[in-house]
Amino acid sequence: MHQQYSNEELEAVALRVREHIVRMSTDGGCFTGASLSAVDLIVYLYSNYLNINKDNLYDPERDYLFLSKGHDVPALYGTLAELGLLDKERLKNHLSIDDYIYWHPNTRIPGIEFHSGSLGHLPSVAMGVAMDIKISGGSNKVVCILGDGELNEGTCWEAVLVANAYKLDNLIFVVDRNHFQANMRTEDLIPLEPLADKFEAFGAAVKRINGHSFDALHEAFSAYPFQEGKLNVVIADTVRGKGLPSIQERADRWFCNFNDGEIEQLLEELHGNHTTLLTSETLIVR
Repeated sequence: MHQQYSNEELEAVALRVREHIVRMSTDGGCFTGASLSAVDLIVYLYSNYLNINKDNLYDPERDYLFLSKGHDVPALYGTLAELGLLDKERLKNHLSIDDYIYWHPNTRIPGIEFHSGSLGHLPSVAMGVAMDIKISGGSNKVVCILGDGELNEGTCWEAVLVANAYKLDNLIFVVDRNHFQANMRTEDLIPLEPLADKFEAFGAAVKRINGHSFDALHEAFSAYPFQEGKLNVVIADTVRGKGLPSIQERADRWFCNFNDGEIEQLLEELHGNHTTLLTSETLIVR
């Protein structure tokens, strides 16, 4: 089974994952702000919840995590590296033609279950896996992480309807609710609220939590299944750019490509050692 970490240990792992994300935000860049919001969710799920480890990646009785919000993959890469599923040295190959570590998940990377990047597709893939498990009489848990902007895709809501029609209470949709999509706030483009009410109207059992609190994550996921015969939905309120005040909750920081000097300053800021935070004039986005 997966290893159980204390909150302090989870926080330490999450910090190192955020370091990896910052370091991948150069030489072509990555979706920095969005990835930082999902770190605590992914670290908790792999460390203290899901039965996934380096020894059972191909065991049919393992649990499954599908990252439908594929551009958050630096957070997944970093977590897999910290937990021994991926060689940390390979993270230096981000965007290299000599490796498969790219802007979106690739199944050639151990621990990645399915390609993603085109939003709205993986809820249905995860639903299909959950249905197969139900039919086979398995006890595996299936988790699918979605972005809140991704919920503009009608396929997400079709998956919710079908999951409830087939009583897939072994399936958990986790919404990384950082209130941004690309370079706009969700509520300024296509408002999602009241989001919990919408999921409930579609038949799901919903919990809304602070997505950066390991206690809240533990309390929510410990209640699985939330209600027999219903899709489980966790709406995790998060902060885009979490850990870096200079880029937090900024619409122009969804994709970042920093130079080496900026990376070093951001790493200092991440550790709380940099008193003069980088401004929009000094941070470069290409």
